[in-house]
Amino acid sequence: MTPPLSAPPGGHATLLPTPEPMPPADLSRLLTTLEGNVAGVFLGKPEVIRHAVLALLADGHLLLEDVPGVGKTLLAKAIARSLNCKFSRIQFTPDLLPSDLIGTSVYRQHAGAFEFVPGPVFAQVIVADEINRATPRTQSALLEAMSERQVTTDGLSRPLGPPFLVLATQNPYEFEGTYPLPESQLDRFLMKVKIGYPDRAAERKILSQHRSGEPVDHLKPVLSPAEIVALQMVVRTVTVEPPVAEYVIDLVEATRTHPDVHLGVSTRAALAYYRAAQAAALIAGRRYVTPDDVKGLAVPVLAHRVLTKGYDASGRSNAEAVVADIVAKTRVPV
Repeated sequence: MTPPLSAPPGGHATLLPTPEPMPPADLSRLLTTLEGNVAGVFLGKPEVIRHAVLALLADGHLLLEDVPGVGKTLLAKAIARSLNCKFSRIQFTPDLLPSDLIGTSVYRQHAGAFEFVPGPVFAQVIVADEINRATPRTQSALLEAMSERQVTTDGLSRPLGPPFLVLATQNPYEFEGTYPLPESQLDRFLMKVKIGYPDRAAERKILSQHRSGEPVDHLKPVLSPAEIVALQMVVRTVTVEPPVAEYVIDLVEATRTHPDVHLGVSTRAALAYYRAAQAAALIAGRRYVTPDDVKGLAVPVLAHRVLTKGYDASGRSNAEAVVADIVAKTRVPV
């Protein structure tokens, strides 16, 4: 296995040591330990934690759409601390400039030359808070970083990570002063998930846990960045048998022909769906993908990429219902 690359901000990539190959069961236990560590401070939402870990393993990004104050930044910070990764939180506002995000060159008079000062995007786990409040120009500055894992300034490309995970947040109920993400940018997110409010027992525990400070500040790492990069490589080796791959294609094609869909998902989405299913199998301790892996990811991976013709009772897109209908009507391979 080729050792993964690591790049300091604005610097050249260097080799990271790669752990020895491990059996699937051991890998699953490793990932369960990671999930358990995050769950120690992000209470009552194991499914959300699993989706975040899955996005990380699939080398993708996560869009968290929910009301403020339900722990979106806490989730990202807990993941970063559990992996001993550099964490950065970027508050997106209408006056945020691309240079505020990726960095800029500053003239150093004593040296008689320009020096690049990296922006907050030069981290390994990033929270793009309220991403839809920034202008399209600033939003687009994040596209190269998310897709290519690099930024280009002054004619030079500077690598990001690895690993490199963007958790973007947006409030689905406040639209004043916002710039909705275009389909091309939504397509860069592997999944879109909702967190929701915790149940009563979890909220009671949250109140008790926070009496003496922020528990996430005391969280210890359980994996290293090099181990995560190695796991991302293992995900790519997970077997997808031809009937299961055809099932992925069937669901993707169905989004393009469904009568309630104006615009179906792209080929990029099909690749993301395929990789997400591989990551789900590895988390489950398997080196092969099952149809259930594919079915369980249809809504979080595909719904935000579908442009529908109709709306639900609240006036919002009914994409999740349409994707669920597609899954229900598509033949499952045996």
